[in-house]
Amino acid sequence: MLVIVLLAALSCGDDGGGERGLLHTWKGYSCSVTPERLLLPGPVLQVALGTRHGVLLVEGGQVYSFGELPWKQSHTPEPAKPTLESALSGQRVVAVAAGSFHSGAVTEDGGVHMWGDNSSGQCGLSGLSTVPNPTPVALVDCDTSPPQTVPVLELACGEQHTLALSVQREVWAWGSGCQLGLNVTVFPVWKPQKVEHLAGRCVLQVACGASHSLALVRCLGPQDIHRPPVDKCRQCNQLLYTMTDKEDHVIISDGHYCPLGVELTEDDGSLEAPALTQGLKTSPSEPVLPSHTSTSNSPAPADSFSDPTQDLESEESALSNGAQPASDSDPSAQSGDQVLGVKSSLYPDEQAVKEYLKKLSDNTQSEQTSKASAAGLTSSSSSTLNSLVASCASAVGERVASTYEALSLKKMMTYLPSGVARSGGPVGLMGVVGDNTAERVRQEDSMQAKKSSSTGDIREEEAEGLRRRLSLPGLLSQVSPRLLRKGGRPRMRAVALTPLGGAVPEAQEVFPTLQTEVWSWGHGEDGQLGHGDSLARLQPLCIKSLNNKEVVRVAAGAHHSLALSAQSQVFSWGSNSSGQLGHMESPSTVPRLAKLSEGIRVWDISAGERHTLLLADGDCFRPIIYYSGQQVKEEAEESLAKEPGQQEEGEEEEEQQAGGYTQQPVLLPFCMDLGYVNNVFAGGQRCVALLDRNVMGFIASLHELASAERKFYCKLCNIKTQIIRPLLELESLSSTLGPVAVGLLQILAGRFSLLCHLTGQHAASLTANLRRVRDIKSLLVLEHTGIFLDSYYEYCCAVGNFQVMGGFQTLTKPSLDFFGKSPELLKKLSECSEENPTMADLLVALFYLPTRHLHEYGRLLLKLATCFEVSSDDYQRLQDGCSKFEALVLQLKRKRKDADYTFHFWKSFPGKMTDSLRKPQRRLICESSNKALTLQNAGRFSVNWFIVFNDALVHAQFSTHHVFPLSTLWVEPIPEENSGLYGLKVITPEETFALLASSPMEKTKWLRSINQAVEQALSGAGQDTASVGSESGQKPEPPVSRTASYSFYKDGRLKEAKYDGRWLAGKPNGSGVLKWPDGRIYTGAFKDGLEDGFGEFVAPNKTLNKNDEYQGHWKDGKMHGLGAYRYASGEVYDGSFQDSMRHGHGVLRSGKLNTSCPSVFIGQWLQDKKTGYGVFDDITKGEKYMGMWQDHLRQGTGVVVTQFGLYYEGAFKDNKMMGAGILLSEDDTTYEGEFSDDWTLSGKGVLTMANGDYLEGSFSGEWGSGLKVTGSYFKPQLFDTDKDKTRTVKLGRLCVCAEDKWQAVFEECWSQLDCEAPGRGENLKAWENIAVALATSRQQIEDSPEMLSRSHSRTLDSLEVIPQHEGPITMERYHAIRLYLIQACDTPLHPLGRLVETLVAVYRMTYVGVGANRRLLPQAVNEIKSYLNRIFHIVRFLFPDLPEEGGLIPEPTTLQDKKEPGSSDAPLESPKPGRVVSSSALLLPVLLPRLYPPLFTLYALDKEKEDDVYWECVLRLNKQPDLALLAFLGVQQKFWPVSIPTSLPALGEKQQVLSSTKDACFASAVETLQQISTTFTPSDKLQVIQLTFEEITQEVQSLLKQDFLWSMDDLFPVFLYVVLRARIRNLGSEVSLIEDLMDPCVQHGEHGIMFTTLKACYYQIQHEKIT
Repeated sequence: MLVIVLLAALSCGDDGGGERGLLHTWKGYSCSVTPERLLLPGPVLQVALGTRHGVLLVEGGQVYSFGELPWKQSHTPEPAKPTLESALSGQRVVAVAAGSFHSGAVTEDGGVHMWGDNSSGQCGLSGLSTVPNPTPVALVDCDTSPPQTVPVLELACGEQHTLALSVQREVWAWGSGCQLGLNVTVFPVWKPQKVEHLAGRCVLQVACGASHSLALVRCLGPQDIHRPPVDKCRQCNQLLYTMTDKEDHVIISDGHYCPLGVELTEDDGSLEAPALTQGLKTSPSEPVLPSHTSTSNSPAPADSFSDPTQDLESEESALSNGAQPASDSDPSAQSGDQVLGVKSSLYPDEQAVKEYLKKLSDNTQSEQTSKASAAGLTSSSSSTLNSLVASCASAVGERVASTYEALSLKKMMTYLPSGVARSGGPVGLMGVVGDNTAERVRQEDSMQAKKSSSTGDIREEEAEGLRRRLSLPGLLSQVSPRLLRKGGRPRMRAVALTPLGGAVPEAQEVFPTLQTEVWSWGHGEDGQLGHGDSLARLQPLCIKSLNNKEVVRVAAGAHHSLALSAQSQVFSWGSNSSGQLGHMESPSTVPRLAKLSEGIRVWDISAGERHTLLLADGDCFRPIIYYSGQQVKEEAEESLAKEPGQQEEGEEEEEQQAGGYTQQPVLLPFCMDLGYVNNVFAGGQRCVALLDRNVMGFIASLHELASAERKFYCKLCNIKTQIIRPLLELESLSSTLGPVAVGLLQILAGRFSLLCHLTGQHAASLTANLRRVRDIKSLLVLEHTGIFLDSYYEYCCAVGNFQVMGGFQTLTKPSLDFFGKSPELLKKLSECSEENPTMADLLVALFYLPTRHLHEYGRLLLKLATCFEVSSDDYQRLQDGCSKFEALVLQLKRKRKDADYTFHFWKSFPGKMTDSLRKPQRRLICESSNKALTLQNAGRFSVNWFIVFNDALVHAQFSTHHVFPLSTLWVEPIPEENSGLYGLKVITPEETFALLASSPMEKTKWLRSINQAVEQALSGAGQDTASVGSESGQKPEPPVSRTASYSFYKDGRLKEAKYDGRWLAGKPNGSGVLKWPDGRIYTGAFKDGLEDGFGEFVAPNKTLNKNDEYQGHWKDGKMHGLGAYRYASGEVYDGSFQDSMRHGHGVLRSGKLNTSCPSVFIGQWLQDKKTGYGVFDDITKGEKYMGMWQDHLRQGTGVVVTQFGLYYEGAFKDNKMMGAGILLSEDDTTYEGEFSDDWTLSGKGVLTMANGDYLEGSFSGEWGSGLKVTGSYFKPQLFDTDKDKTRTVKLGRLCVCAEDKWQAVFEECWSQLDCEAPGRGENLKAWENIAVALATSRQQIEDSPEMLSRSHSRTLDSLEVIPQHEGPITMERYHAIRLYLIQACDTPLHPLGRLVETLVAVYRMTYVGVGANRRLLPQAVNEIKSYLNRIFHIVRFLFPDLPEEGGLIPEPTTLQDKKEPGSSDAPLESPKPGRVVSSSALLLPVLLPRLYPPLFTLYALDKEKEDDVYWECVLRLNKQPDLALLAFLGVQQKFWPVSIPTSLPALGEKQQVLSSTKDACFASAVETLQQISTTFTPSDKLQVIQLTFEEITQEVQSLLKQDFLWSMDDLFPVFLYVVLRARIRNLGSEVSLIEDLMDPCVQHGEHGIMFTTLKACYYQIQHEKIT
């Protein structure tokens, strides 16, 4: 046997350049081998060995071949030195592979090149029997459109086939034989094809034997399973069965788990169930299945029953190689009375089980003898298949059955039953009863029931069910029986000791997975597939017994297979002709552990034709090599020169020639001199090892780190399987420990398991790093230090919590029962050095053991760091990592000390209180049993004991104790002031007390301890890793203001309420949430312990079963200020509050739907009652009342309008019309007199008809339903002399005068400016209040920016500056004030803006809807005027130097006399020597646009008749062409435009005005006048009229080509023409509005005359007669 060793010195710099890549060869594995040297051109990265040749990958990507290369044209028998494959030059190769007689290479971009023997298509190139040089082979995915080339990660080559693993982690195959795993019948397969059976799974690695294939596959996580809908569970309505039909097979899965956990009753099953006979117990970590049974065609045996501590081999013998269940044809099994029951208990009844299995295997001897042939099925197994398919079909429907019928006609399938259904628990128990499909699938699983290993991990409980697969090529290719796992599992015991799916932190995606399966397929005559038989498999099948073994690498020899686990164990199976399996058994058809002495941890494996190479750690971390297999003698070399075809027959004689083989793996003695080996390769008869020289100690340190981690992982696994799991399964556990401690122990076990898993992943990652890159870039412990620190920290917390609760003490008894009086195992595992430790000490030492490893991390990282320059980044990273681990070591030491201290304290503490005070997370800081701290003014005989924990201060007395949480505890020293007392003042939310210390030192100590504890409780340092090392140095005092939760316990308003929020010195202060037990909740601002500021309040209304909700301002615990209150009844009040009562101005909407509320009240409130002026809109009656109220009743004067046009104004008493009043109906019929009730006349009065006739006398009766009258009837003569005295009623005398309306609104504004009454207050204070109001609202907006638009925040910016408000007013200042007012009124956050907003709201409430009644017009106009006066009062208060109404501001001489017309800043009347100040000029532009719609509607209604007459006339006259109209209106001929500009003025053309021309003359003036309807204020409208005149003048001047002065006689007809052509619909309303609201100072100026002209035109048009 020839062994070649390649030395690859680490490629760093040029040191040792001459020594790199040495190649040593020697023969056999005897001690007498001396290596001889060969030269290689550079460091070797990878080696692949075939039967008689090898391929090397050298750094830089070159590939060399050596050995016999018969496919090369220049074939030399055995080239002395490796030859370069020049065909690959220019390609950067990243991986190589060698089959028996062919080779492959993968380039950087994922391309594949093949060369060598191609007789079976193994090179993937059709038409060539050999391929002399590397040739590209394309993998093309035809499923995509267009077809795409698939990039490849790695290749594996067998004798007649090749496998490729794609970047998508899918397997592709080509060549010949069933080892391809493809559904094809014709070989060779020239073109690479995808192995569909593994599609959708994540394949991690592939390996090829001579005629079989292996794949290492990542287990499916819960998220990977995709289930289409079919049928639903009765209990939880989830799907029970799912079936996916692929072209060639059906996937059936019953992966359903009922979260309700309801046991299925018998009749839920579709089949009758026989009685259960044999009872079987299950282990606690297993789920108990719902006891629902179903008829089974053949009962399923249980997986395995063996002691959890047994090793794999020892239990291998416990059961026969496997028991075949009976088939239909076997009558003894048909009775169906062997279905096993399951009950929860500790150990299974092993005797019963063994007998049962024996019985089963006896029944099935006949089957085992008749093995299914590859071509078809023998009759007996065919009937098994029939029964199986039938049972599946009944579960999932006819579709499967028909598929089966079609297939069974062909008789083409090979029925290959699967291995074990599941393995995993310490005692794996097959679920035997359960829902029907699970039952049937289980029978299928047990067809070849293999045994499962008890050394499997506790980990897969949860996810495992998703991962099982049963393979029936051709029919049910993947069935995943997921037992109804969680259904009946007892809550307490179901601790999953595993990180799975969600339990593992997200970041762990970067860690290598340990949850793997090994799948195998191909020829199995030597058992190399590991399924427990020697049948061939056409498609990949999972080796069940390797599930949960954490396999991280697989290797395949010619006829045997190897798997390496994360726990450094080697499983081997297949041919053992030369001892290559590493154990004494004859050939094994199931994986077994190779025999290696204890403490040898294997981390790389490779297999040749008849030998196995293992790379391992021994006692030291320098790698050692073990060899297992055939010894090679000199003469054996020649016999190898046979053709590949003769190999099989030659085997026997070779055995004799070879002269023996190893009984178990042998240590190769020379490996110790080789240096640091990082890879071993075997193939054919050869072995190769790759190694590095130890440069700068770096390589040694890397090896040491990896070795330490592997050793630690094995240790943790041992502790888990031999200590933790057995303890958790003890029956007596819950009774001994009690629920709290058991819960803590389970958390502890879970954290241990997480830590263990993390270590395993890390070990795997470090090993991979050694095998490949060997650098520190990819060290996870540096990249993801946080995950390690957190895992250790959390684990340590869990140990501490269990210890504090006395868990290790209570565990003593169960441990003694279990481990016996002399716990050697515990002692060995916990590395305890004491002489005679107690059981509790041993357990503590054992559980704290993992934390010792942190120091190891620190040490090894530091050791690595010393290999680098101090200034380098790598040095820095390693140094940082090291210091983080060292800091954690210190922190955890401190935590352990705290836990010890606390535990001993509880031992001495009086028992009754311990129970209530002892909490897992609670740690003791200091206590006053030595009387160092006493209560001031305590009684002589009272006992006061103070204890500071990390979360509370406890004041214990004789029989009682009080707990004060630290987060709401404030402590301050009491100044001594010669009293000689050393006092501390302790403040809590409901109590304040003084403590006396015995000395100044004690005082300082306690003050510091308490403050430190409070600080930590607040920063959450108790739970946080970030606080590593933060306690060094003196802590600052904890903040006096903080966030915390507290539940009040004393009687009073807050009894049993819970507060969560900001505090200040013992009182809620700032924002917070207060919840009462009865459901009341306040969320908002607090001050000095009371609600103060803005807040929301919810109070449940028990009778209506809904909530009252308030949102608004508070003061001293009461609702105060603006707010909105939604009552449970559906009413909503929006307005002012005072002392939690409605007080001030507010709106109340009543009715179910607020959108169409049946009634709305807006007005003044006094102590929760409507009192003062208010408007009430009764939507159901269609009436609106505007008037005075008292105590919710209409009282005083008021106006009522109805939707039918009735109008009443007069006196009200007790909510009724009572006393003198006036009533008008729509047609102007009027009654003026006495009333006694709503719409009821009673007493003297006058009734006037619409035509002027009137009745005078006594009236009684309701309006509109027949009035009784006693009186006289008058018909005034048409030509009566006292016609002026006709009875026109003057309205408005009996209603509330405008000044008395909305006083509350103005009062609110004044109070915001800090004035008790209008005008009484300080100007400066008012400005301060405005600034505060803006600043606070600004603050709220910054907290929730979505409230404000951009423009709004700009407005706020400009308002932040207080304008100059003192000193004489000039025009400039006047403009500044005007702009300020416009902006102030633009935002409701400014008191003026809020006032305007409220006024607009009340105005609209009054005059919209029913309130749009023409008789209300005078009141509406007066109301606006009153607003102007009152706001002007406020403005003059803010700007005291503003002249009063009608006062003058001197116009500065510098101002130009003309401003361009139309600019918004232009003075609104022509410039005069001064500027008249008026409220309308200053404020109407702000107010009127907002009030315009309701106001203009009233004008339109009032002027309706006149406007109609006017409009009819306008329409008639507008039919005339221009010239005719001008003539008709009497416009002088010289003003008639002769020509007008055309639409193409650029050409300067003019168009002749013809007699037919229409709408062309004075067009620009007409257009200007039309804009009157788009303006709001009278001044703007007057501006429009002025511009119209200017336009007319301009046009006439251009006509006459000279300056020109109008006389009214000339102007009037022209203007009349423009007005007619402007066609303004509501001109009458416009005229009236200007007249009513015009600035009085304008009436006699130019504007006044122009307005009079317009008004005259309006009247003229109305009375125009067309002849």
